[in-house]
This record gives sequence, C-alpha cells and structure tokens, in this order.
Amino acid sequence: MDTAPLAHSLAAIDLPYATGVAAWPALAGGLETDLTHGAGWAYALLMLTTLPPLVPNSALLITSGVLAARGSLDIALVLLVVAGSALLGDAVLHWFGGRFKGPVQRWANRTTRRKALLGWSAGHIQRRGVPFVVAVRFLPSGRLIGALGAGVVGYPAHRYLIGAGIAESIWAAYSVGLGYLGSAAARGELQAIAIGCGVSLLVAAVSGYLQLRSRRAAGPSAAPDADDGPDKNG
Repeated sequence: MDTAPLAHSLAAIDLPYATGVAAWPALAGGLETDLTHGAGWAYALLMLTTLPPLVPNSALLITSGVLAARGSLDIALVLLVVAGSALLGDAVLHWFGGRFKGPVQRWANRTTRRKALLGWSAGHIQRRGVPFVVAVRFLPSGRLIGALGAGVVGYPAHRYLIGAGIAESIWAAYSVGLGYLGSAAARGELQAIAIGCGVSLLVAAVSGYLQLRSRRAAGPSAAPDADDGPDKNG
C-alpha cells in the first residue's frame, strides 16, 4: 500500500487550522485514490484526530463526508468512528480532571484566561448539568475546559457521558454532514470542501462571540484580563 497520502495527511494536521483547511483540498484526491484500493487506515486517521482535543480536524472531517458521499467511505462507519473516539477522549479528560484536580488547577492558574474559563465551566456544569455539557462542546476550547471542569468539581461520570454522548453525536453529524451534503450541492469535490470549511469557520466565529458575551455577562471574574493575550496552550 502506498502510504504517501497518509504521511501528507498527518503533516497537514500539525498545521494551524487555516493552513490545514487550505491544504486538505489538494490532498483529497490522493486520499480518495488510496481508499479505492482498500486502504482502511482512513478510519484510524479519523479516530486519531478526534480522540484528543484541540486538534484542527474540521477539514479532515468535511473531506471524509465528501468521500462518503462519493462512495469511497461508509458514512455510517465514519459517523460511528468520529463520535465514538471523541466520546472516549471526553471520558479520559473527565477522569483526568477528577483524578488530578491539583495539577489541573495549577495548570489553569498559570494564566487568568485559563483560570476564568475553568471556573466558568465548572460553575455552569454544577448549576445546569447535562444541557451545559452539551452546549459547551460547541464553544472554542469547550471540549477540553468542559470535561476538565466536570471532573474537577466531581460531576458524576455517567451523567457527564450522557451529555457528552449527545454532543459528540451532534458534532459528528454536523462536521461530516457539511461535506456529505455539500457534495450533493456542489459541482465538484474541491467546491464541496470549500463550502463545508466556510460554514465551519462561520459557526466557530459565532460560537466564540457568544462564549465571550456569556463570560462578560457573568462578571469581571469570568472574563480574562486583556494583558494576558491569547492562550497558545488552548
């Protein structure tokens, strides 16, 4: 099996989100060619990029939806792998937050922004429960902060996983569906990927704005200091 497309795909994942989005259309042709020859590593690649948080995988998921619409991938298996691996990652993060509360809190306290986000997430999970677990998944860094916050405050694992399971199912359907449905509406593969990535970027921008407004409405303690600058560690 020719592993060159896999190597190129893995390299793209390490790039910033915008660069990855620009690179994936060029890689899609090689990916589809390899898939038609029975390469099963594509599902493993989907799992590896959705299991951990903060991996820029939107372009990959949209591309997988495009390829599923064209028959190169099985849409049901793609959705199962994406949602299942993300839920497994959420379970690990929740366990980590509960098992290592001290180190997590020290990590959060290194910057005002992280401290505010973790406190904001933990407080809302205690008050609102499963609905907040679902909603926070769709905010920037929400998957990481939500899972760690739930673990730190001791939110029951079974209840957290119910909310996380709902959220990951919606997220998988949305992310893969952008490519799958976009393929039907677009004239070609590259156009479908471009449409999906554009919609994904727009949704991310809106959710980030709503998150910022929510923290500001909660009071000064929930908003990061302007002097902190962007948190490069997510």
